[in-house]
Amino acid sequence: MAFVIAEPCVNTKSGECLQVCPVDCIHPRPDEPGYDEAPQLYIDPQTCINCGACASVCPVEAIFPEEDLPEEWRKYIEINAQYYQK
Repeated sequence: MAFVIAEPCVNTKSGECLQVCPVDCIHPRPDEPGYDEAPQLYIDPQTCINCGACASVCPVEAIFPEEDLPEEWRKYIEINAQYYQK
């Protein structure tokens, strides 16, 4: 199971998670195309190693293990995955 970035990140993209991810599975980064247009950051479920480093530094508490994601934000599992299917 991967971690998932949920609704509190929308229009926030604070970025602390980008700095601590050991496998670079959170995108887009500020230096990548599409960063300004993206409403939030996304975790690649295929690359995430489930370490939790990102969740521990998120100032808006937007990152959850998939199995602990609050019910009202379950749609973000698919939203994160779809970002990487482009």
